[in-house]
Amino acid sequence: MDFVTNVGVFIYPLMACSLLAVFITVERLISLRASKVIEQQMVDSFIQGETNKVEGDLGSVIGRIVRFHREQKPSAETLIAFARMEVSQMERGLFLLEAVIGAAPLLGLLGTVTGLTQVFGKFFAESGLANPSAFTSGIALALNTTIIGLAIAIPSLVAHAYISRRIEWLSVQIGIGVECLSKSNSNKTVD
Repeated sequence: MDFVTNVGVFIYPLMACSLLAVFITVERLISLRASKVIEQQMVDSFIQGETNKVEGDLGSVIGRIVRFHREQKPSAETLIAFARMEVSQMERGLFLLEAVIGAAPLLGLLGTVTGLTQVFGKFFAESGLANPSAFTSGIALALNTTIIGLAIAIPSLVAHAYISRRIEWLSVQIGIGVECLSKSNSNKTVD
């Protein structure tokens, strides 16, 4: 507990960054489950060219794309644009995670500078020595804010990288589905 109390006022923005990072990470991991985006059996159906086996529903990203395709009978460009819109929804909130990745270490650095300012501002002109309690509290503030800022930023960076790669992989799978749907649409117009 002494670790947190030595951070001073910086604990509030650092805690806000931490809570925001945890919330976004958990929410995105739940939202990017295969059942919410595209299940493997759907990918297999698309690869085999059996687009009629894929159900169009509102419960998954590919389901909404298939439903849009079947109800609206759009052109290939319109279908691709709709799929891009759905993929961009999968990226929702990632910019806030990026902000946490940048802000947390900077808040730690600000705490470091503030702590060092407290240390060097308390030197006595006559003796050249610092007040021991001011010295230790300033150093504690400097080091603890740096540690907490990095402890927030590093897991946030890992989470951001994982979620970004997951979105890329799911986007590729959705792209396969959209390509198959576009081909099935053009085959119907040729027949």
